[in-house]
Amino acid sequence: MNVKSVEKKEKSTVELVIEIGKEEFEAAVEKVYKKQRGKITVPGFRKGKAPRKIIEGMYGSGVFYEDAINDLYPEAYTQAVEQEKLDTVSWPNVEVLDVGKDGLTFKATVTVRPEVKLGEYKGLTAEKNEVTVTDEDIEGELKPFINRATRMVTVEREAKEGDTVVIDFEGFLDGTPFDGGKAEGHSLELGSGSFIPGFEEQLVGTKAGDEKELNVTFPEDYHAAELAGKPVVFKVKVHEVKEKQLPQVDDEFAKDVSEFDTLADFKKDLGDKLKERRESQAQRDFEAALMEQVMSNMEVEIPDAMVDYEADQLVNDMAQRIQAQGIPFEQYLSMMGMTVDMMREQAKAAAMERVRRDLALGAIVAAENITVSDEEIEEEYKRLAEQYHMELDKVKEAVDAEGIRKEQSYHKAEHVVYDSAKVGKAPAKKKASSKKKAEDAAEGEEKPKKTTRKTTKKKAEEPAEEKAEEKTEE
Repeated sequence: MNVKSVEKKEKSTVELVIEIGKEEFEAAVEKVYKKQRGKITVPGFRKGKAPRKIIEGMYGSGVFYEDAINDLYPEAYTQAVEQEKLDTVSWPNVEVLDVGKDGLTFKATVTVRPEVKLGEYKGLTAEKNEVTVTDEDIEGELKPFINRATRMVTVEREAKEGDTVVIDFEGFLDGTPFDGGKAEGHSLELGSGSFIPGFEEQLVGTKAGDEKELNVTFPEDYHAAELAGKPVVFKVKVHEVKEKQLPQVDDEFAKDVSEFDTLADFKKDLGDKLKERRESQAQRDFEAALMEQVMSNMEVEIPDAMVDYEADQLVNDMAQRIQAQGIPFEQYLSMMGMTVDMMREQAKAAAMERVRRDLALGAIVAAENITVSDEEIEEEYKRLAEQYHMELDKVKEAVDAEGIRKEQSYHKAEHVVYDSAKVGKAPAKKKASSKKKAEDAAEGEEKPKKTTRKTTKKKAEEPAEEKAEEKTEE
């Protein structure tokens, strides 16, 4: 592999021209021939026994070139990126310039991390919410425990709002039952708003044994188009009316639902935990406001490809999470009425924020000469092993050390901002070139930590398959 030229282009792109010599290319073609000859039928030869020259004579001298190129170029590209010390942030666009007996020459155009000019990032000021917890807040924290201890008791009276009725029902559109409109023994809390408007209200005043026809109209934006905005009739039979029987909220209640002996101690603990959560949220909001100032103060032209790449990562991460739950991603998209392109478009706002943050923190790491020692990385490996109950060696196999180094350096960069900041009135917002340029880069679009990635061999294979064929000799 030889890097023939490296040329910087506009919008943080770099164009590499890479050569693969005669011997290396010939070895790749021979490897493809040996792999594929068993699949090629040649008259007069048993399958897999036809000489390469005979096959090339039948199908053209470049019959094996496309697969040879796809085998060779990813590693050659990766070596070139490492040799030139390029910080790539997107997949490469690969174009074959020349291919033949003398070797392969291809051009790879890739987006690299743009230059960032930091503005103010130390000594910033932002507002921080003052945390308070009222008696009413504590009662709100207590409510879920009361609800869980509440019993449902059958009553012989007419149903009122807040009661639960056990019903059979069937819906009819123009006198014909419709799909999904029938159920038996369904428990419905009146006033919960879980059914379409008008349904629950008409069951107030019914009692066990009653049968009733309910006239309702589906909302215009109802998800089933055949029912949206349509008047229907539900035939309902009431089997049972139940009311909530609330527990006595006292010391005995506290003993039953918590580790405390008195209600007062239980409430104090609920209040303390609520205050801790609110303080944590206030701190997160404070830190987010500081980072927004850092990002607004910096000057950078964010390449579209960098945002697109990050959006792809967010979609891929979501796909993995969905599939880990046993749901095929295609099925999930169908259920949601989405396509991959629609999801990618929705992900671009979050992708832009990730990219802005990544660029800001990376610039602070460079400005502050932040380093992460091997000992710190080892400690992080140990922490991960303990957190996920895994053997240390297994964690090291699964998690890249350089990824940890980057995350740790970014964590230190964040604290350069946070530890030097002050609580006070936030400065008036000003137009920031980084934000403006980010918006310009995403013009026409309405805008799941890892943005600087080296393209692996596997990933680099994706964009080149059509391009290789263009230059293949026949």
